[in-house]
Amino acid sequence: MGVVPAETLITVAPTGAETDKSDAPALPVTLDELVATAKACEAAGAGLIHVHIRDADARPTLDLGRLTDTVQALREGTDLVVQLSTGGAVTDPFEHRLRVLDADPDSCSLTCGTVNFGSDVFMNPWDFMVELYRKTQALEVVPEFELFDLGHVAALNRLLDKEGLPYGGKVHCDLVLGVPGGAPGTTESVVTMARMLPEGATWSATGVGRSTMPVALAALSAGGHLRVGMEDTLTYAPGRPVRDNAELVERAAELSRLALRVPMTVEGARAMLNIKDRRTGVAA
Repeated sequence: MGVVPAETLITVAPTGAETDKSDAPALPVTLDELVATAKACEAAGAGLIHVHIRDADARPTLDLGRLTDTVQALREGTDLVVQLSTGGAVTDPFEHRLRVLDADPDSCSLTCGTVNFGSDVFMNPWDFMVELYRKTQALEVVPEFELFDLGHVAALNRLLDKEGLPYGGKVHCDLVLGVPGGAPGTTESVVTMARMLPEGATWSATGVGRSTMPVALAALSAGGHLRVGMEDTLTYAPGRPVRDNAELVERAAELSRLALRVPMTVEGARAMLNIKDRRTGVAA
């Protein structure tokens, strides 16, 4: 798992594709709400934002025009690394998910295998993974490899072996744990999956629902980074809903400091991931 870093990259995933606004009024679903959330989370210590968007009726969408406007607005309003989800909702067709990269994000998610998602199935067959990966390389977008289970880590290693390193040369992963159908949100899952990652890879971990705190603490102790946000967590403590996304980032920052690690700056995040700086058109 390597040396424990001195800084923690905090990723915020503020919206997701599963929760209805009516069930979580603080969920940012409009562009204005998303930009305001991004600003607050950047101030609280986030370095990267993982973005799902909604349409005018607050339903998940992969509309390219809306995605492009979102990327532009986030770049104008913050310095955060902008990462678009290529997962969308479980019902989105592959061609729409591939098209996400045409919105010119800094980064994108790339899920390394199919997984049961509650009563649904999140489809990520091998040929789609390869096509998406090759497109990230061609468009100079840095992928974040989303790993929901042990088999996904094996698929990641196979992908890198066959297709080479991602744009920028850095491998960064996110262990998404606690999804019904995937690996459980436990210390054992964090440690086992982290040990299977390619040598030199950096990684964050996401604990869904009740696994948020156990996964965060395990990740910090094992040398990983953190992803938090209302995409994955709607309850701050038993019986107490999350106030907003910034509250979750604030807690992640405090946990990082307790672990004697400071929240990573945005520029630190850009350097760690070797993001192409689309603000100026030159590599970081």
